[in-house]
Amino acid sequence: MSYSLFLFDDDVTRSWDPFALTRPAGELLFGALLLRERSEKYWGSTCEGHLAQESLAGFSEPGSPPVVDPGGISQNGYRIFQSSRVALSGPAPALSQEVTSLYLDGRVVGWALPPGTHTPPRNAFRRPETIPGSRRAEVQGRILDAPWDLMTQNGDQLREDIPRFFPGYAAVEIPGCYILGNGLLSLGRGVMVEPGSLFDVSGGPIRLSDRVVVRSHTRLAGPAYVGPDSTLLGGSLSEVSIGSVCKVRGEVESTIILGYTNKGHDGFLGHAYLGRWVNLGAFTTNSDLKNNYGHVRVGGVQGPRDTGLMKVGCFLGDHVKTGIGTLLNTGTVVGAGSNLFGGRMPPTYVPPFSWGSGVDLTEFRLDRFLEVATCAMGRRGMELGEGMETVLRRAWEASRPLRSIENDS
Repeated sequence: MSYSLFLFDDDVTRSWDPFALTRPAGELLFGALLLRERSEKYWGSTCEGHLAQESLAGFSEPGSPPVVDPGGISQNGYRIFQSSRVALSGPAPALSQEVTSLYLDGRVVGWALPPGTHTPPRNAFRRPETIPGSRRAEVQGRILDAPWDLMTQNGDQLREDIPRFFPGYAAVEIPGCYILGNGLLSLGRGVMVEPGSLFDVSGGPIRLSDRVVVRSHTRLAGPAYVGPDSTLLGGSLSEVSIGSVCKVRGEVESTIILGYTNKGHDGFLGHAYLGRWVNLGAFTTNSDLKNNYGHVRVGGVQGPRDTGLMKVGCFLGDHVKTGIGTLLNTGTVVGAGSNLFGGRMPPTYVPPFSWGSGVDLTEFRLDRFLEVATCAMGRRGMELGEGMETVLRRAWEASRPLRSIENDS
């Protein structure tokens, strides 16, 4: 049976600062795959669209489906609507020609609808519930309830993903390098590893994707995933997921970097999540542990939220830039498009498209931001297309009231 697959952002994922402002949750990296790619593999079908907030209409990245209006989805075919914050695993359930509600851990996470069945109304995707009279089917996986769940559960997800999705490419020896432990070191095509690198697979597998470059004096400890065309420039990295076309150096621990991001200098990054097109100036460093070993509270529009976790670093939205020597406190959230510099510690919540040093933040003018974004993308051979520019313009305008909020550092 063939399916038309759609992922939807519910009210929980629409509150995932700082990422929800500029991208559907399905386009976030978790383990060795985007959440959307994971669903595609699970159902054996290409995702045809994201059902997200209307402000994301026009979202465009290579390989990603568009943001679509549920009212425009044809009822002629078999459709699966699945929550984007569910990381599915294991075998998919057998589906019939009956209307089916999908359950995971006692919660509704989507529906399977045969031809001729009406698409659920727009509000149903915000708070998914059982369709009356529907059949029940169980799926397996993880439900992610907060953005820090992506970070805290990433290591376990990597241990599942790498042997499952990248078998048969094990390296037992790399000239001039040392492999510690008996775990899996999986190599894609065209990987280049310089002598003097160490790979520790005793704690989990490592996957180096196609055309990854590893420079001398890099220590990479698994579980770890490095995406295509990324470069490790040296330093100590452990339990990381690094997306495509990144440059990373320094000490990086328990962190996800979505893609097209530069951390090309020394500095500590721990228990963090970085969006796309982020650039960290030399010695940018975040704290991920409070001096009193208490729970970390994460900044946000509605005030700090208690994570219940001892180690939480920072969450940086798309197109965030930091200057040399920037320091970020535990639980800092930096909104998309912000530009921080001057070496002073900013507040734990930085509104999107902010500009400045420390607590002295002003508005990053839209025209100047778009100039910087266009330049940064051009350096990687990418263009800021009309659709994505429209999304960023909407994000800038929608977040403008937040930039008048006085932040508590």
